[in-house]
Amino acid sequence: MTAGYIRSVQPSLFGQPDVVGFGDDAFRVVEISRDLANRVIVENHYSRKFYAASYVHLGVFIDAEMVGVLQFGYAMNPASADSVVAGTAMSEYLELNRMWLDDVAPRNSESRAIACAIRFIRWKLPKIKWIQSFSDERCGLFGTVYQASGFTYHGEHSAIFWTLDGQVYHNSLMTRSPELSKAAAHLIENKDRATSETLRQFRYLKFLKPRFAKGCRHPALPYPKPDYAARPEDERPPRRLSTVQPRGAAPIEGDAA
Repeated sequence: MTAGYIRSVQPSLFGQPDVVGFGDDAFRVVEISRDLANRVIVENHYSRKFYAASYVHLGVFIDAEMVGVLQFGYAMNPASADSVVAGTAMSEYLELNRMWLDDVAPRNSESRAIACAIRFIRWKLPKIKWIQSFSDERCGLFGTVYQASGFTYHGEHSAIFWTLDGQVYHNSLMTRSPELSKAAAHLIENKDRATSETLRQFRYLKFLKPRFAKGCRHPALPYPKPDYAARPEDERPPRRLSTVQPRGAAPIEGDAA
């Protein structure tokens, strides 16, 4: 097996250990349970909610300590992949729905964790052609972690977000049937207590093979640069704010159940 891939202790049904992660003893990502990943996200991610359509759950470990979680899965509209890259089936893409790393992790750990996750995904899910993620301007970084990870930038759009009791909701919930969504029912019922803001969303894509980029419906553009780039270091936003905000809606608009 290629160096860096981590195998399970127990053999699989086929008699060989499964690949469960990538990295080394000093820094690695390893599959963890959905329940553990969701709990860590709820306790630490600024949205305070997990995204129910995530299905790849990776813990980030430095030595023996888990210092972060990455969750990949479907976009808010799982069948929307073709609108991003022509000819993409639902099983052929992933969206980075959630990422959180503890402040104890060294600088550049986010991009290092993403690189390890991509290596794992290439092996474990060979059908995946590309990975998408969104960064929003509340983090102040305009997606610099994706720029450092070799993602290409494919434009921006604006979206409305509501904050209620410390949780963030996408504006699409305001038009969703309360009977079909507990989150929508809660937001609509308490709209008078919620506050709204309009935020820019920055789309980033990582093509796992260059030929997969041919069908992209959104042209690659120069990386956006935050307005504070020329400011002194002590005037910039904290470096460890999570920059993962897939489409703004995807990670925070669904019911946390």
